[in-house]
Amino acid sequence: MLRPASAYRALELDVPGARLGLLGASFAIAPLVLAVPSGHAVDRFGERRIVLAGSALLAASGLCFVLLADSVVGLVLASMVLGIGHLCSVVAQQALVANRTPADRYDAAFGYYTFAASLGQALGPGLIVIFGGDRPIPDTGAIFVGATVVAVPLLVAAAFLRPSGHHREAAGPGAGGLPDLLRQPGLVRALTVSCVVLAAVDITLVYLPALGTERGIAAGSIGVLLGLRAVASMASRLLLGRLVAGFGRRALLISTVALSAAGLGLLLPPLPFWAMAVVVTVAGLGLGAGQPLTMSFLAESAPPGLRGRAMSLRLTGNRLGQVLIPSAAGVLAALGIS
Repeated sequence: MLRPASAYRALELDVPGARLGLLGASFAIAPLVLAVPSGHAVDRFGERRIVLAGSALLAASGLCFVLLADSVVGLVLASMVLGIGHLCSVVAQQALVANRTPADRYDAAFGYYTFAASLGQALGPGLIVIFGGDRPIPDTGAIFVGATVVAVPLLVAAAFLRPSGHHREAAGPGAGGLPDLLRQPGLVRALTVSCVVLAAVDITLVYLPALGTERGIAAGSIGVLLGLRAVASMASRLLLGRLVAGFGRRALLISTVALSAAGLGLLLPPLPFWAMAVVVTVAGLGLGAGQPLTMSFLAESAPPGLRGRAMSLRLTGNRLGQVLIPSAAGVLAALGIS
């Protein structure tokens, strides 16, 4: 809900479309530096404490958007707070899923976990329809207030999480560290796939609103497209355990990445709305499977006591992609405009 709204607020402030990639990158800059330390904190202090900290920062980010989003600098600062809160929350949540799930259930468990994330991504943009769906640029101030209210119950939910207890194993002399994780076979390839897939999701969140403004598509219609992408991702994630059992993790990962690339490529030419809906749905099916599959691989590779760092290493690669790839897209857009 907040990230598409921040793109619309930037358009209200007459930020050129070519610079929207930099706004998307601001969400990832601070987490890029803090990802590995946050994973270490999860392994040392337990998942519950870090989820609480992340939930507090997410609620605070909503207030930052309410109070500071009248300037580009304020938008960037609010996006950075949002990125740090999101980072702490998801690193701790993913470590909790890995630590409390049997190894033979990883694909299904991470599929359900990312299904819940996709559910939020479907509901959030859908609320844009309520706050100005008949206009190219909605009432972003109302969206920021609504997102802040929605974030508050996170603190209550986080307080009831039960930590796995594996953080006590992280201090042991045989616990290992990041060099041991990086030496795991295929780990770097899995991190690369995760990075590229998440960057592709980011580009759709930031540039679909810009595309709608450029082509005169109502904000509500763009919200519907973002919701369709999220619903398609939900479907692939909900069935992930069965799909992996039928096709294998590696084959499924390759095919879904190819499917998402084809779907995003087809958005380049002008299309009628129904065709855009079909293309975005196809891309969402592919984009949905990449993240839980790489989470499963990392959870299987990392021993207890290091899974927070394993998930933070994945987030580091993701944030690096979120900084570099949307920024590169902005440069390409600038070259196209010039």
